[in-house]
Amino acid sequence: MGAVEMDKAVILAGGLGTRMQKVDSQAALDGEQAAVADTGMKGLIPIGRPFLDFVLTALADAGYKRVGLVIGPGHDAIRTYYGEKVKPKRLAIEFAVQPKPLGTANAVLAAESFAAGDPFLVINSDNHYPADALKALRELDGCGLIAFERDALLSGNIPAERIARFAILQVEDGYLSRIIEKPSPEVLAAQARPIYVSMNCWRFDSGIFQACRAIAPSPRGEYEIPDAVESAVREQGQRFEAIPFGAPVLDLTNRADVPMVAEMMAEMEVDL
Repeated sequence: MGAVEMDKAVILAGGLGTRMQKVDSQAALDGEQAAVADTGMKGLIPIGRPFLDFVLTALADAGYKRVGLVIGPGHDAIRTYYGEKVKPKRLAIEFAVQPKPLGTANAVLAAESFAAGDPFLVINSDNHYPADALKALRELDGCGLIAFERDALLSGNIPAERIARFAILQVEDGYLSRIIEKPSPEVLAAQARPIYVSMNCWRFDSGIFQACRAIAPSPRGEYEIPDAVESAVREQGQRFEAIPFGAPVLDLTNRADVPMVAEMMAEMEVDL
């Protein structure tokens, strides 16, 4: 059976961006960048163009045609920018509202109408993923994720101490067997090399919505994608193919990330 053609991507942009809102006197932001950072809408932070323009360009380069932006109820600036100011030629952009910031799995549920039973990609709005990784998921036969090599991420802008907190993936025969959140140094030391981590880059089918509804909130009170994935594996017998990928992902988590990301993206072009 060949792969089901997939042209839909969901971008999770409904978070509050509290870490980005936190003022950092050491971060060299210009006035416009600081003003947008104050709103917490990381996707609109200008890196020559809004950061999300580059994320969308990578999706278009990877062959996606339709994008569902999951936004919060107060994110009118995103809706205005992509609904009125910018007229993409390669992408059709739709919006879904996550009423409350209750976690990534809850955000996925907000995109159920957009998915309409079709397979779809899920990515973060504050990460710039290589187009080749996004294309690999589009061409996959079934559900899966990109398993990023932990050491390869160090060649991007993400500091080692942040990478050390990323969820690590245990893979057996090419398929995800376990997700370990916030691994301890002892757990990391016991892992076979290379170590693979999740950067929240998934291909789902409609079964994920049942899984998102089935899970309980995490200790911090949010509904999380890793819990939904584990539920899909356990209750539905779903399998997630893990595609190893040895390239960096650019991460726009807080204000200190902005100058380095801007430097690393200086030669990138926008083509929506």
